[in-house]
Amino acid sequence: MRDLGQIIKAYDVRAVYPDQLDESLARDIGAAFVRVLAESGAAVPAVVVGHDMRPSGVALVDAFTEGVTGQGADVVHLGLMSTDALSFASGWLGLPGAMFTASHNPARYNGIKLCRAGAVPVGQDSGLAKIRAMIEAGVPAGAGPGGTVSARDLLADYATYLKQLVDLTGIRQLTVAVDAGNGMAGLTAPVVLADLPLTVLPLYFELDGTFPNHEANPIDPANLRDLQAKVRASGADLGLAFDGDADRCFVVDERGEIVSGSTLTALIAARELARHPGSAVIHNLITSRAVGEVIREHGGTPVRTRVGHSFIKDVMAQTDAVFGGEHSGHFYFRDFWRADSGMLAALHVLAALGRSPEGTALSALLAPYDRYVASGEINSDVRDAGERTAAVARAFSPRATAVTEGGEATSVDHLDGLSVHAAHWWFNLRASNTEPLLRLNVEAVGVPTMERVRDAVLALVRDSPGST
Repeated sequence: MRDLGQIIKAYDVRAVYPDQLDESLARDIGAAFVRVLAESGAAVPAVVVGHDMRPSGVALVDAFTEGVTGQGADVVHLGLMSTDALSFASGWLGLPGAMFTASHNPARYNGIKLCRAGAVPVGQDSGLAKIRAMIEAGVPAGAGPGGTVSARDLLADYATYLKQLVDLTGIRQLTVAVDAGNGMAGLTAPVVLADLPLTVLPLYFELDGTFPNHEANPIDPANLRDLQAKVRASGADLGLAFDGDADRCFVVDERGEIVSGSTLTALIAARELARHPGSAVIHNLITSRAVGEVIREHGGTPVRTRVGHSFIKDVMAQTDAVFGGEHSGHFYFRDFWRADSGMLAALHVLAALGRSPEGTALSALLAPYDRYVASGEINSDVRDAGERTAAVARAFSPRATAVTEGGEATSVDHLDGLSVHAAHWWFNLRASNTEPLLRLNVEAVGVPTMERVRDAVLALVRDSPGST
């Protein structure tokens, strides 16, 4: 029997097709999804379902549909769709949804992202654990008549809604290179960007779930090289890159340099606070220190959270935050049912640059939000992550006698791993949820200080047998 713990994960279902995730399991997940929602008291008149361009998507959707309709609920097929467009459909129609995608994973994978009505995500603690338990016990057969299946095209409505959330009137003419990575932005970007004063230079807009050009994972700099080259060769004003299901967005400036997710978080936070003064804004704990500074400077309240979209969305709901951002290219909007949308983030960047004075470069526009030097995420293979983290905590305690030349630590917290803060630097050290790795992020006021702190932490992390 397959191990569902390796398939039904913390935030979604994701596994190799058909070895782990096949039509039989998709059918069971569809049936269990309806029953778990109904048992929680939610009405389930229908489920909206979309899929990305992976070859296995259609067969899995058909099987999932059988599971849903077998429990008496209807299915509304959206067809090919991005994840944020599925979120739009769930929010706009007030229905639970299922998106078949493995996001940036290689072609042999597929998966399912589930949400309740209003695009509320379904994770381990909000339904996935119950779905797994029900499948393991055997999903009861549905009673009464089966549900119906219909199709609906909401792409134009999705595009219209996004452009209602960002004021793009009067922006100047821009040239933008867009790398869809053979993913779903190849479908959505032409519709969303239509009728704007843009010259779009497309890269890999052909939908192809085998990813023949590069992985659809723009957080890896190697997958941004073609976009960088296109921007430099064409003289474009900027470049946009999306992951496979187009819920994440990365940006390169007019020089072809990669813009950090923290810088984009700060920019969008300032823009959203101009529309909603005094609001809370969420950022995870490994975004730049500049993010919190910018939020405060624009009259907002910064709220720091753990890494991960379920934490971001939960805290957004608790604080009624107007916006949330992560270093990884996920951007969440209250006006978009607190869901993340790479395309909506891209529209904010285009609006900000398009409304700047003629001749303003994106690098100049973003300079006020880019204030510190970051190490980037550094992974270390360790045998005992807890022991290594404790060693670093002891060495960097504010009470420790040995400190770096960057100044003594002033505070330590354990919100997510170990975070140590000082006047001129900070770092976070956190264990991977899936691998025997420690992930280190360091930021400082200058390169020498960042390098000293980075090297001091890595010496402690890797000073044990088996660490690399």
